[in-house]
Amino acid sequence: MPLDTLLALTAFAFVSTWTPGPNNMMLAASGATWGWRQTLPHALGVALGFPIMAFCVALGLGQVFIAFPIFGQALAWIGCTIMLWLAWRIATAAPPAADDAPQGRGRPLSFVEASAFQWINPKAWVMTIGVSASFVRGETPLIDALAIMVAFVCAGLTSSQAWVLFGTAAARLLGRGAGLRAFNIAMALLLAISALWLVIDN
Repeated sequence: MPLDTLLALTAFAFVSTWTPGPNNMMLAASGATWGWRQTLPHALGVALGFPIMAFCVALGLGQVFIAFPIFGQALAWIGCTIMLWLAWRIATAAPPAADDAPQGRGRPLSFVEASAFQWINPKAWVMTIGVSASFVRGETPLIDALAIMVAFVCAGLTSSQAWVLFGTAAARLLGRGAGLRAFNIAMALLLAISALWLVIDN
């Protein structure tokens, strides 16, 4: 892959993974509710699960959804439903150490759950199909797919940690009571709006 194309791909990966979206809203809320250590598997699932998906799409899986748009529409609605359920979980979650909920409710997503979520995340499909159309050339599809995967691993490892740390910092600032609950509700509303917007826009 030419250097200028590689730089453009890297810039695209960092911009798309650092900006707000379903994954980042969930990571911030999880970091605020359960802290960095417990959210780490979730963060790694996002950081590594999405690049694996991007690699598969770049190798040709995305062509199936281009050829049969009904599959993409069905997946978008399934993803929207799951994202709305996750938004509800975020809005109603109580941290393990909360004074008013000593047992806590819920838990962070596991590595496998966060990785699997990428496959029903409408934004992930839009991003992977877009990056494949822009950066995969017919001559070297395997090399291009590997370059896409590596770029998103680098971007995802940094962005996922940053959003988790943003959430943990917000929790320290807001406390573990009403302030944290308001933060989680705000993240949940943003996730729900994002889910509905991605389906409507699709």
